[in-house]
Amino acid sequence: MKKLVLLFSLTLLVACKTSKVVTKEIPLDQTTTPTEEVIEDSKSEELTEIEKVEFIKLRPATVNAAQKQKAYELGKRILMTCNTSKFKPFTTAEATHSVINNITIDKLSTICNRYRTYYGTFNDIELVEVLKSTKNSSTIYRYKALYSKKVANKELRVTMNAASKVSAIQTMDWNNSL
Repeated sequence: MKKLVLLFSLTLLVACKTSKVVTKEIPLDQTTTPTEEVIEDSKSEELTEIEKVEFIKLRPATVNAAQKQKAYELGKRILMTCNTSKFKPFTTAEATHSVINNITIDKLSTICNRYRTYYGTFNDIELVEVLKSTKNSSTIYRYKALYSKKVANKELRVTMNAASKVSAIQTMDWNNSL
C-alpha cells in the first residue's frame, strides 16, 4: 500500500508542471502584439498557443483616464455596498448583461457579511496595475482593497471590455503575481 501511495505521489508530482508568465510593460500608444515571454519550467519544451503571453502590463498613467475613472467608480460602488447596504444596480451603459444579471442584492449581502466580519469596514481601493489582454482587447484593473482591519489584503479586479463596459468583477486574496 505504501508503494502505491508513493508511486501515485511521484506520478502526480511529475504530471504537475508549473509555469510562470512574465509580462512586459509597454505604453498604450504602441500596438498590443504579444511581447517577449519568459516561462520557467523544469523541462524546456516548445510553447503551445495556450502557454503564450496573454496580458501586457501597462503603466496606469498611459491608460485612458475616463475608462480608468469609470472602473474605479464601479469597483468602489460594489464594495461600498458593504458599508451602506444600499446598491445602485448597474445600467447597460456601465456593464454587460451577464454582469448585471450576476450581481444581485442577495449575492452582495452574503459577500458583504463575510467581508465585514473578517476585514472590517471598507475604506477605499487603490489602483496597483493595469493589464491589457492581447486576445480580446479587454483591460483588467487590479485594485488593492483597503479595509479597517489589516488582517489580510484583498484584491478587486475590474475587467473592462473594448466598449468601456464592465465585463467581469472579481474579489480575491491579494497576490503580487497574476
